[in-house]
Amino acid sequence: MDTRNIQYFMAVYEHLHFTRAAEELGISQPTLSQQIRALENELGIPLFDRIGKKVVVTEAGKMFKHYGTKMLQAEMDIKTAATELKSGNQGEIRLAALPSDLDFRLVPLFVRFKTKYPDTRLQVISTIFAHDEVLNHKVDLGIGLQGSTDDRLTRIPLGSEPYHLFVHADSKLARRKRIKLEDLKDHPLVMYPKGYVGRDLVDATCRKLGFELSTAMETASAASLLQLVSAGIGATIQPAGLIRQNGKDYPDIVAIPLSGVEPVRHLELTYYADRFLTGAQQELIRWLTDFFSEMRTFP
Repeated sequence: MDTRNIQYFMAVYEHLHFTRAAEELGISQPTLSQQIRALENELGIPLFDRIGKKVVVTEAGKMFKHYGTKMLQAEMDIKTAATELKSGNQGEIRLAALPSDLDFRLVPLFVRFKTKYPDTRLQVISTIFAHDEVLNHKVDLGIGLQGSTDDRLTRIPLGSEPYHLFVHADSKLARRKRIKLEDLKDHPLVMYPKGYVGRDLVDATCRKLGFELSTAMETASAASLLQLVSAGIGATIQPAGLIRQNGKDYPDIVAIPLSGVEPVRHLELTYYADRFLTGAQQELIRWLTDFFSEMRTFP
C-alpha cells in the first residue's frame, strides 16, 4: 500500500463521486476505479458501496479514512523533518485564520516572520472553519473560535474579546457611553451573512435576550462593513479590536461598548497534537500567542 492510493481514496471520500475525484487528481475515471478496487482487494473489504450512480462510504471506509489520514500526515512530517535537518529554515507553513483577523491584524506579523525566515513559504488562508482545516490536514495551524474538546488537537487559548457597536460619528448613538443590544432592535445594521461565526455569535446572544436583529445590508468582508458604517449606511457589531487597530483609517467611526449581555469571542490556536513542528512553525506559534496576548485587555 502506498500513499498515492491513500490519496486516491481521500479524493473519492471527499467527493463521493469517482468522476469528480478523478478530475481533481488529474487521472482518468477508469484508472481511479481500478486503483480503488486494488486497494479494496488488498484490504479484503469494500471501502465504498456503489448503489447505481451513488457512492456511499462503508464502515471500513470510515475506519480507513481515519488511519489513512494519519499515514499521509506521517509522510508529510517525515519530509518536513528531513527538509529542516538539511536546511534549518526551508519548508512550508500553512495557516488558517479568521477573515477579519487576517485582513486587519496579522499582516505586520507575517512581514516580520518572512523577514526572519525568507526561505520558509508561508501560506495563509482566510476561513471561518479553521478547526476543520486542521483536522483535515489542509493546514498546519489554525486560528479560530474556541471549539469543543478534541484529543487529536493541541489547543492554545489566545484570549477573549468582547464585541462593540461601531457607528458613524454623526449618529445619535455615537454620544452613548454604553449601549444594550436590545436598543438596536430597530436600528439599521450592516452585518456578516448568517452562517459566519461572528454573525452567529451575535445572533445567539440576541436570541438569549428574546429577539432577532434585522439587517439593512449584509456582506462577507470586514473591510466592507467598516466602509458601510463610514458611509452612514448603518452600524455594525464587531470584535472590539477591529477598530482599535484601524481607527486611523476610519476616523469617523465610533466604537461603543455593549452593556448587559454581550457577545464575547474566545480565540484559540490549534494544531495536531502528534505532528512534527519545525523550528519556524514553533516560533510562529510563539509569535501568534504573544501577539494575541497583547490584545487581551480591552476597555
